[in-house]
Amino acid sequence: MKRIVSILALLGAFVIPAFAQTGTWSGSIEVQGTRLSLVFHLDGENPTVDSPDQGARDIPIQVEKTATGAITIRIPSIGATYEGTWMLTKIVGTFKQWTASLPLTLTPGEPRLNRPQTPAGPFPYLLEEVSFRNGDALLKGTLVLPEGCSRKTPVLVMVTGSGLQNRDEEIFEHKPFAVIADALARAGIATLRYDDRGFGESTGDVINCTTEDLKNDALAGIRLLRERFDKVGVLGHSEGGTIALMLAAEGQADFIISLAGNVVSGGETLLSQNRRALAAAGFPAGTVDAYCTLLGRAFEALVAGNPLPSADGTDLPDALKQNYQGALQQLQTPYLRYFVALDMRPLLGDITCPVLAVNGSKDWQVEPESNLDALRSGLPAGTKVQIECVEGLNHLFQHCTTGAPSEYKEIEETFAPEVLETLTSWVRELF
Repeated sequence: MKRIVSILALLGAFVIPAFAQTGTWSGSIEVQGTRLSLVFHLDGENPTVDSPDQGARDIPIQVEKTATGAITIRIPSIGATYEGTWMLTKIVGTFKQWTASLPLTLTPGEPRLNRPQTPAGPFPYLLEEVSFRNGDALLKGTLVLPEGCSRKTPVLVMVTGSGLQNRDEEIFEHKPFAVIADALARAGIATLRYDDRGFGESTGDVINCTTEDLKNDALAGIRLLRERFDKVGVLGHSEGGTIALMLAAEGQADFIISLAGNVVSGGETLLSQNRRALAAAGFPAGTVDAYCTLLGRAFEALVAGNPLPSADGTDLPDALKQNYQGALQQLQTPYLRYFVALDMRPLLGDITCPVLAVNGSKDWQVEPESNLDALRSGLPAGTKVQIECVEGLNHLFQHCTTGAPSEYKEIEETFAPEVLETLTSWVRELF
């Protein structure tokens, strides 16, 4: 007991812990094999936290400090809390969100990743801030106007993949949409990219929205552009590629580009993702098959409007039973209810505009061959179509080793130059 008292007395003699926990502190948590950075800005009356890997910045936080070096940080918007203790050169503690409890050690300063492709001014084109509405959602974005822009300049609405993302589709400090927009502008092609509803500068309901709502957000962008341009297309990545196909099937787009777009059903895609992730985590093949069979039954029941099956009575490990229980809760959301049933194959016959579809051969998130084969067999004969599977690229179109999402952050390349050339050449040949 004397030892503890003397240590506390020693810390008290410095009279600095509460004051030392100022400035910028950063660390990372591990979520399903991927490390996510968190950067806390503790100075001033309005402290914030950034999640640079997810493109989220300036999230308000509430900070409480004690004279003994304890610190509690609450992040109300995401239901998270960090509790730590100042240990002279670092803050050691635990990050909690919902049922997850993860170790998190913070050190002074902010790490910087090398992203050589991120565009830096001055630019040989104009950037115009714009806004447009879809019902209650106010979407804010950036219109990129190449030199000599006119009504005859082709323009693309850029639609991000699943999950809340900013207009650059920023992830792990990569900004693929900024890189693509820059390449297109230098080739004389205009673009509009915008923050997803409820993220960045955009507003709108994200709790009850579905892919249909996100499609209509993009459609509002198309209508904005039709006031100024004759030829309006859609470029979408992942779920954004699905949205591009939806808009093409409705006759709303003059041309589309699908980058790793989901064509087969959302349920098939989620099963493929789970199968690969479980195998990568080291689960035996029999266990992987059993879990995916159960999950597939849940998807079928969801689409049919029947009760979802339970994991009780199965031989699955407890960890996978808990994981499945969490999946059942997520399947109650409007978004996943819609996404699991979403299947573009029956709609492909309605697409008559030019289509460019590109996937990477090492994509872990949207299996390339089944989706590209669906396009090859489903798009009408006579439609101008170019379909490519580029060897060695992952879901983000980076040159990679395995394609696993855990590699995304470590790769310096943001977007494969040869795919940028394909995009610009294809659009220029159209017009």
